[in-house]
Amino acid sequence: MGTLSNISGREAAAAFIRAGWFSRGQVGSHLVLTKEGQRANLSVPQHKELSVGTLRALIRNAGMSVEDFLKLL
Repeated sequence: MGTLSNISGREAAAAFIRAGWFSRGQVGSHLVLTKEGQRANLSVPQHKELSVGTLRALIRNAGMSVEDFLKLL
């Protein structure tokens, strides 16, 4: 299993897009992603490095496991 450290917002957004999420635009420094059939939107900060807690929360809100997310990177 890999690690969630040192992942940028751009890399995280690309992984979510590979998982079927679509970009709906940007609000400030956050990219907003939506997915058909999901009630929640993802707001991915476009920072150089995301904190592990923020990234875990995004993965959980996307309905994914950490292992599934790491495979998409």
